[in-house]
Amino acid sequence: MCGRYAAILPADHIAALFQTKGPIPNWAGTWNMAPTKDAPVIRLHPETGERHLGLLRWGLVPHWVKDLKAARQPINARGETLASTPMFRDAFARRRCLVPADAFYEWQATPEGKLPAKLPWAIARADAACLVFAGLWEGWRGPDGSVIRSFTIVTTSANAALRPLHERMPVVLEDADWPLWLGEEGDNPASLLHPSTAEFRTWRVGTAVNNVRHDAASLLDPI
Repeated sequence: MCGRYAAILPADHIAALFQTKGPIPNWAGTWNMAPTKDAPVIRLHPETGERHLGLLRWGLVPHWVKDLKAARQPINARGETLASTPMFRDAFARRRCLVPADAFYEWQATPEGKLPAKLPWAIARADAACLVFAGLWEGWRGPDGSVIRSFTIVTTSANAALRPLHERMPVVLEDADWPLWLGEEGDNPASLLHPSTAEFRTWRVGTAVNNVRHDAASLLDPI
């Protein structure tokens, strides 16, 4: 599962890294990305097929939703069932995206009766490279003509290094995987839906990250 992450790489750096075309959004970065917030996402433009960087809302709103307030808006999608789940299968087939991050947070359960019940940890690549999560995106148009572009992060079983913290982890893509996941080449994106073999570093962080209103570099300070 991935319910919170840090994304502090400047927009122009993201655009250069992923070689996107078009306008670069105004992105200040955050150390505490939370559901319903806008986040930088790389996707193929539906008309030109070029990579574009945009700010999409975290929490998928399928295009066929009628009542936005009543709709489930999942922040994660299980990689094992993308092709068979009505909520995700159309986006998996046609609207895959890349979600850059610098680190993500996970909450480790403590022994029963011990407080706090869960302790937050930060997770980043050991090589300090940008984390790139596999994502799905959707465009929803309301009756009044308003448009919401949203995304969800695909998850898989945790690898051996991260399993002590949580049983799930985001699908982490390597540079060579990006064209296949975006749909620029190849025809088997499902082959990428497995635990990452990259090396990660993990460290305990303070409980300030539990509150979505907290957003500062100190959230990643080790304790």
